[in-house]
Formats: sequence, C-alpha cells, structure tokens
Amino acid sequence: MLALGLLAISLLSGCTTTVFRDCPDCPQMVVVPPGHFRMGNDGGEKDRYEGPTRGVRIVRAFAAGRFEVTQKQYATFVAATGHVGGKGCNVWRSATRTLERDLTLDWRNPGYGRAPADDEPVACVSWNDAQAYVAWLRDRTGKPYRLLTEAEWEYAARAGSDALYAWGGDPEQACRYANVYDAAASDPGIPWAPTKCSDRYPTIAPVGRFAPNGFGLYDMIGNVWEWVEDCYAMPYPSEPADGRAQTTTGCDRRVSRGGAWRTEIIRQRPAFRGRDPADLLSGIFGFRIARDLPR
Repeated sequence: MLALGLLAISLLSGCTTTVFRDCPDCPQMVVVPPGHFRMGNDGGEKDRYEGPTRGVRIVRAFAAGRFEVTQKQYATFVAATGHVGGKGCNVWRSATRTLERDLTLDWRNPGYGRAPADDEPVACVSWNDAQAYVAWLRDRTGKPYRLLTEAEWEYAARAGSDALYAWGGDPEQACRYANVYDAAASDPGIPWAPTKCSDRYPTIAPVGRFAPNGFGLYDMIGNVWEWVEDCYAMPYPSEPADGRAQTTTGCDRRVSRGGAWRTEIIRQRPAFRGRDPADLLSGIFGFRIARDLPR
C-alpha cells in the first residue's frame, strides 16, 4: 500500500512524477506541473466542432487522479454517505443495434454480464454523482477536491504531445496505452470498426493495466468516459484561457472526455469532446478527480 504523503516515481520516459493520497482509501493523486499547450482541433464531426484551437496556459500545478475512480472507492463513498444516484443505465444492445435504458442496472451492475471488480473504474455514474463524490472527499479530508476542468483534462491527457492521438499519429498503437474498441472487443453488432490491435480486454479493464503517459497518469484515454467540470459550449469561448472551467454557457450539458472501451477510435483523440446531460447514466461513463495544491 502506498504510504500517505509524497512518493517520487520514475517513469519509463526518465521523468519523475510525485504521487500522494490524503487518506488510506482516498484515490492516489499525481502532481501535474504548470505549462501551456494548444487546446482543441480545427475540425471534428458534424455539429461537434472542436475548435477554434487556442493557446491555454495552466498557471499553477494541480493534482489529478492517477487512475479513474474505482468501483471500490465509489462503494466506500456510498457506504459512508448513503448516496442514492439515479436508476437505470444506458447500454448498447448488439442484437438490436440500439442504445437502451435498462432500469435493472446501476453502478453496482453496469451491464457487463458479470459483477464489476473492485479495481475496475466505476461506471454508470452521472456528473451529479461525481460531484457528490468530490464533495464527500472535500468534507472528509479538508482538501479542495473537484473534477478536472476541460482544459486541465486535455493538458493532462496530451502530457506534452500535440499529436492526433495521445500516444502519436498511429491509431494502432492505442492498445499499449488504452482500453479501446479493438480486436479483443470486436462485435458484429457494433456499427463502427475496431482497431486491428488487441489490448486483451473485451470489456472494461482494471485501472493501471496500460502504460502511463508522460505525466504518470493512467487510462486518460479509454476504459470509461470521464466527466469534467465544464459546461459544453461550441465553439470554444475565448475565455477562460488559463485552465479554469467554463461554467456560464451551455450548462444544460456537461463535457465528457477520453472515450471508453466501446468507443470508436476516432473519438479517442484528446481533442474530442463529449456533451451530455448532468444526470446521464451510461455503462461507459465514469470520472477522474482533481485537487488544488497549496500556492
């Protein structure tokens, strides 16, 4: 078990990252340094413009969850608070090629055909549920936990890269870094093509099974979509450009990022933006947390 406090970890890249956690069953956090990057993409799908590209400066270091919040961590929160989320879960039915709301499912049974494992990311949780979780962590630890902002998420996912995908330009390299819709998950009932590579996981994967990125973060791409703080505005407003969340325009929908194990590869780019109601419950939606650091 990781001791409380700070731990320096050397990455394969030769860089060193700092990992900590604030309580024995709190998520592990990674210190992400300040910096600047080009956010977004001058393109995207019909009605899903991902630009205009803009320079964003992350002015302060912040902490991001080393992994997506796990089933066990979320269960600890529910046991401590009695939190009750929404009922039902949206899942893809291959037999009918439709997305179906199944009222028998919830985060304890997101529709995998088996019980989820403790070390798999929690799924079938809404943006509202994610906000309740970080509020509980704030109360429990006295630390400023929250969701990542959209800019922080893209900055953390890119980890210094400006390539099409977080790992480079070749989608077939995905299986080293992410649990995506690939040869292991190939399903004739899904109307988009899998990658030719195989990550060995036909559905959800335990957290941390793939290579970390340059900041020491795991599963930024794939496994489950990650809710972030921002409201969805298209095109991007000119402000804020300092890493803060945009919470004034388009707040009938919240941004989700990163794709999931059943998502087509073109949506697994760091620039792709999901847009969903705050109460959406989906078998491929989870979240990652953030925390402000002392000045």
